[in-house]
Amino acid sequence: MWNIKSKTAFISGGAKRLGAEIALSLAEEGLNCVIHYNRSEEEAETLCKQLMDKGVKAWALQADFTDPRQAGLAVTRGISLAGSLDILILSASLYKENTLCKTEPEEFHRDLDINALAPLYAARAFAGQQKEGAIITILDSRMEDYDKNHIAYHISKRVLYSFTRMMCLEFAPLLRVNGVAPGIILPEEGKDNSYLEVAAKGNLLGRIGTVKEFTETILFLIKNQFITGQVVFVDGGRNLRGKVY
Repeated sequence: MWNIKSKTAFISGGAKRLGAEIALSLAEEGLNCVIHYNRSEEEAETLCKQLMDKGVKAWALQADFTDPRQAGLAVTRGISLAGSLDILILSASLYKENTLCKTEPEEFHRDLDINALAPLYAARAFAGQQKEGAIITILDSRMEDYDKNHIAYHISKRVLYSFTRMMCLEFAPLLRVNGVAPGIILPEEGKDNSYLEVAAKGNLLGRIGTVKEFTETILFLIKNQFITGQVVFVDGGRNLRGKVY
């Protein structure tokens, strides 16, 4: 297993929600963190203080991923801040409601830019270091099913899944590239736990996943040096719903 203590991770969308939970779990393992944010400056700065209280280094870095090229420039800036990067966690995403029959072209382009192309550009900059490392893309358990209420997001996560497999092939052997596809763990913004309790009935285990179950999967994939090109569904089996074998 890879000894990750004192290494440095760049976490896109790391200022809040699951991104922040990932950062906290990495800091517990002794990793320094570059926290990317777009509009959540206050949350990013507060999180960096929490991380530094754990004895690691932390930096907050702003970039707007509606221009995918800014994602690559952000990683390059992260390398300058930290000296080098060892781990790239691609967590930033946009999750808006829209349907197949009413989604406008600009909505498709926006979600593809933020959720798929920005991660690709970030990964390309990370790979440019030409050193051993690990990339984790954060996907979605419903990408193999159908999320009819978030169609642009749904398509963009499918594209990111394809990029994950492509990057695995292109960046080997120096980089390992894997994905984690979470299911019901945190409620959507603006919704409470009652939403989760209803949604949990849709997975095979009939319960809500925990943040720790999610972050421990990420840590496992980072540490294991003989796993690449895989996607782990942390979803209680939700991805199997609707499939016929």
